[in-house]
Amino acid sequence: MTDLSAPRPPNLLSIQSWVSYGHVGNAAAIFPLQRLGFEVWGIHTVQFSNHTGYGAWTGTVFPPETIAQVLDGIEARGVLGECDGVLSGYLGSAGTVSAVVDAVGRVRAANPAALYCCDPVMGDVGRGVFVHPELPALIAAQAVPAADIVTPNQFELELLTGLAVNTLQDALDAARTLREQLNAGGPRIVLVTSLTRQDAPADTIETLALTGDGAWLCRTPLLPLNPPRNGTGDAIAALFYGQYLRTGDAAQALSLAMSALYAVLERTHAAGTREIQLIAAQDQLAAPTRVFAAEPVM
Repeated sequence: MTDLSAPRPPNLLSIQSWVSYGHVGNAAAIFPLQRLGFEVWGIHTVQFSNHTGYGAWTGTVFPPETIAQVLDGIEARGVLGECDGVLSGYLGSAGTVSAVVDAVGRVRAANPAALYCCDPVMGDVGRGVFVHPELPALIAAQAVPAADIVTPNQFELELLTGLAVNTLQDALDAARTLREQLNAGGPRIVLVTSLTRQDAPADTIETLALTGDGAWLCRTPLLPLNPPRNGTGDAIAALFYGQYLRTGDAAQALSLAMSALYAVLERTHAAGTREIQLIAAQDQLAAPTRVFAAEPVM
């Protein structure tokens, strides 16, 4: 029998891109968060037919004012104080950066305990910067200082800190440098995804989590996915953020998030498709069968 007296599920605001076909942006983040038990209020920065990795797409980029307008409507329902956190990803335009930071401020004014997780989507190894040229500086100056949790990939970590990352020590040094820039009132967690350092075991890929209490590394086999699948960064940011909010433990959140993503990519590889298989592997999102440990590294 359903317990009708159970407390409400936590609510999250997710501000990212949206695609109708496939899984990137909010289409890669909302469903995993829902499977973890969150109500997700999605605000889309763009609406595209598919992700841009295909080379052709249709759709539109929404003006920054749209974020404020949608948030106005949510606030009018009297529920902004029930928002437990904000997740942001691909922002699309310069004005959207300040609009997202303003939205975070409005949520925190209604609920000071809300945590902001910023996935600073700017580029990747091999592709370089793939957003508008002015966006990296704006994200660094506006979004990162407002964030409690930031989830750059290795390329974005280097871009945000100006530090080269070739070894584990390099990654730790750069993550510490970035952590010092985060919201001083929050847990200040840096999650470095897609880490492929020179001193790592062959044919592996890693994610590093750094907090004020320590650092942990989680390693999985590197699956032969060529081209690399779009949306994996969006999914891991959502999975880690959700698991951290559930457990309050960065190491446990890292292990569960990486294990879930590996299961998704394993299913994707078996299916031979370009789109990550979030739906087919959905049972693995909340309870991955194969769990990869997060090992302390400092």
